[in-house]
Amino acid sequence: MPQFTTITFIFLTLCTATIAKLDHSSSSSSSSSSSSSTKKYTYVCDASRYASLGLNVSSFSFCDASLTYEERAKDLVKRMVLHEKVRQLGNGAYGVPRLGLPKYEWWSEALHGVSNVGPGTFFDHFVPGATSFPTVILMAAAFNESLWKSIGQAVSTEARAMYNLRRAGLTFWSPNINVVRDPRWGRALETPGEDPFVVGRYAVNYVRGLQDVEGADHRRTADPNQRPLKVSSCCKHYAAYDVDDWLGVDRLHFDARVRQQDMEETFLRPFEMCVKDGDVSSVMCSYNRVDGIPTCADPNLLKDTIRGEWDLHGYIVSDCDSIQVMVDDHKFLDDTNEDAVARTLKAGLDLDCGVYYTNFTAGAVAAGKVREREIDTSLKYLYIVLMRLGFFDGSPEFKSLGKDDICTKANIELATQAAKEGIVLLKNNRTLPLSPHQARNIAVVGPHANATEAMIGNYAGVPCRYTAPIDGFSRYGVVTYKEGCGDIACKNESFIFPAMKAAKRADATVILAGLDLSVEAEGLDRTDLVLPGYQTQFINQVAEVAKGPVVLVILSAGGVDISFAKENPNIGGILWAGYPGEEGGRAIADVVFGHYNPGGRLPLTWHKANYVDMLPMTSMPLRPVPSLGYPGRTYKFFNGSVVYPFGYGLSYTRFNYSLSTAKRFVDLKVENLDYCRDLSYNHNTKRPPCPATSIDDLDCRHDIDFEVEVTNTGHRDGSDVVLVYSKPPHGILGTHIKQLIGFERVFVRKQSSQKVHFKINVCKGLEIVDYAANHVLPSGGHSIVIGDDVVSFPFQVNFS
Repeated sequence: MPQFTTITFIFLTLCTATIAKLDHSSSSSSSSSSSSSTKKYTYVCDASRYASLGLNVSSFSFCDASLTYEERAKDLVKRMVLHEKVRQLGNGAYGVPRLGLPKYEWWSEALHGVSNVGPGTFFDHFVPGATSFPTVILMAAAFNESLWKSIGQAVSTEARAMYNLRRAGLTFWSPNINVVRDPRWGRALETPGEDPFVVGRYAVNYVRGLQDVEGADHRRTADPNQRPLKVSSCCKHYAAYDVDDWLGVDRLHFDARVRQQDMEETFLRPFEMCVKDGDVSSVMCSYNRVDGIPTCADPNLLKDTIRGEWDLHGYIVSDCDSIQVMVDDHKFLDDTNEDAVARTLKAGLDLDCGVYYTNFTAGAVAAGKVREREIDTSLKYLYIVLMRLGFFDGSPEFKSLGKDDICTKANIELATQAAKEGIVLLKNNRTLPLSPHQARNIAVVGPHANATEAMIGNYAGVPCRYTAPIDGFSRYGVVTYKEGCGDIACKNESFIFPAMKAAKRADATVILAGLDLSVEAEGLDRTDLVLPGYQTQFINQVAEVAKGPVVLVILSAGGVDISFAKENPNIGGILWAGYPGEEGGRAIADVVFGHYNPGGRLPLTWHKANYVDMLPMTSMPLRPVPSLGYPGRTYKFFNGSVVYPFGYGLSYTRFNYSLSTAKRFVDLKVENLDYCRDLSYNHNTKRPPCPATSIDDLDCRHDIDFEVEVTNTGHRDGSDVVLVYSKPPHGILGTHIKQLIGFERVFVRKQSSQKVHFKINVCKGLEIVDYAANHVLPSGGHSIVIGDDVVSFPFQVNFS
């Protein structure tokens, strides 16, 4: 999503937001309860509403609930004339008064809580805030699918309540599911990390939490376009979008040159999972070009793939002002405004976040550049989604939601729990957890020691409240707070001495340092992987003089090279806390003092600082490029030394794994040897008779079925994340080192065990994407690896 790109669009957004607030002012300014704020109609086809407009609802078939949504949407669109149709194609849809169709604002956001980004949602004195959960990168670190879904459910409940109170829409353009290809990307905080499988599973669960209505599971609904929605979710930004602004290269001009192999394996996979498994009702195309073509104008990416191959049940929307970006920044094919809207409509773009469809589509039709039926098709997709949301008929199951359902105690506790589950213990030299009996006087120092807004990141709205770190630690002892740095930039070393003085006197010192949105953000990529300014000096000097144990807490999204702290014996413990949301201070303190045993795992590789000198951010291949000396990207393809690897995380207890007996081979029949696919091998490897077969040509109903027994051998209860990887047969060139194929978070009491069952489809778990972008299953000896090679077993694939 944008940092606004045009004055025109800013003006439109402000006007739309102002109109929305004026529309709702009569109910919000005089209300003293939720019920008095919802006296106006709550759905389009309310007979009394039509009567008040001087219209008869029975005259409009689109309000006939006995018809399918498709039939109703078709009737509605058929009643409009061209100039009315085009006025519904922007995010601020104008409505059609003569048909009783009200305006609607499509743009609301709910990345990690209901946000006030976009004109569809706002807060005021009556609804001053909503629960702000941790940013996505920290939620991903929990590796807990049920948590992700629960958060989605809590967010959608608050969103529905705000809709009832006329302060939000029903269509939320979240989540962001771009894979973090490069550690410098400024939007890492919005995403679930670098692994496409984890990103996809996060998308599926969060989308299900937002969208699913109890009892209306997609697997039990014959027609997915009839399935009701709680709110509408949107997976973005499609596709290969991960450069914002790096050394003068920005997202409005960037052309991502992507090998189809990487496109299939990494960039498209989470979106395919989101559409197929999550049944998301919207996908947003991105600003960038892919191989020269703007994503929002590429029929192969939109119409053929999302709509055709993946069977999207919903609409496709542009990132805001993307069509204008095509014309003004990409200068794609020297298109006029009318050319651009015609091109995107025909490519499958249904909704324009902006004004180009509204302003130029009628002219494109008049010039014969696009047919009116293309507009009709897009409008039908849009109105079917609104009908599924109850915008036309109401949603009785949600009508009682109101102010009391926002910022509930349960949701605030869920936000706290999410932060605790995501926090990662990176180092512990018998320092953590601190004892409240021995650490009664605590020096809490550093630029994040009193963090509030920094904890909630971006797209965060207004939180219910803040619990800053100094507030969290005040529950455990007497806190002495010193900034240590004037701000995150830390350019004034004069702040260091007071922090050193506090550490000399304290029983324990907690240093809170890291990054914030001034360093990594939308529209701002990083140029290095080190702490800003004098932060490293500050941390070392405080640790050198501290009387008691020293704990370093890093707030960031992307990784930071903190090798100096990892190797410093004066720093006994290190935690990564991401951007932990409104209750971050409480969560951090509870982990430091052992009230919660950390179990999070890094969803990103933390590279050494020199990684950024090895390759430019604009180099798109994930595999190494030997001719240029470029290393691989992400844990799947990078085999060098790192600060902390993907999936790393310690605990205050110890876990051991043991494997149950499992079938360790599968025999698959190949009907015709012509179906065998060749693979490249190193010169020492004997090539099998049938190296691989296309997944499409196989019976893929076989599973890798096994149990892992997790034993907690320590003296504290705790949670462990069991990570399951597959490694391809030895000697295959150009494929991944390993890939994550399953994960499960399990709670195990001290001196106890829990069994975790995994059932992983053979084709999905062992496939590789070859150089020609074919999904193939290699024959030979694969390896199934649990954790960091703690336990593994071979799995043989035989073709006959």
